[in-house]
Amino acid sequence: MSFNPGQISPLRGITRHITGHNDAGKAVIHSSTPGHWQSFEQAAMAFNVVYTSQFPANLNKDTDITKHEESQQSEQLGLVNPDGTSLDYGVVLEGEIEMILEDDESVIMKRGDVAVQRATMHGWRNPSDTEWARLLFVLQDCQKLSVAGVEMGEDLGIATGLLKPSGN
Repeated sequence: MSFNPGQISPLRGITRHITGHNDAGKAVIHSSTPGHWQSFEQAAMAFNVVYTSQFPANLNKDTDITKHEESQQSEQLGLVNPDGTSLDYGVVLEGEIEMILEDDESVIMKRGDVAVQRATMHGWRNPSDTEWARLLFVLQDCQKLSVAGVEMGEDLGIATGLLKPSGN
């Protein structure tokens, strides 16, 4: 399928939800922004670099977010950033899913939306009583994180004892 230059894709736009921590160390939504698409091949294709940072990512004082924003503003960012990546990505493939963070902060994610989990306590809930949801997760390691002078650690929640801890 090809598109005429200037034609808008019939696909649903995506939203990127980046998590972070408040001053008390609780998980919050840092930002929710629409995807920024770069078109090429006479608008027959487009790409969106959802998030990139150094690897392993340094979450302390939002260093990774600053590096991502600098990469985007440099207008030098291609499909990848040298030595770059992100953290844990959660991509909604089908249906809708509620991403729940601490202090009852939540967001409904729709097909195509991406969560960039930055070492935050979170949970998932399907808001539908009748429809299934399918998510894709890409999990990556990060440097140790300290928030408000407290070193954050891995918490497997209800999976404790079922999954082996990674050490972070």
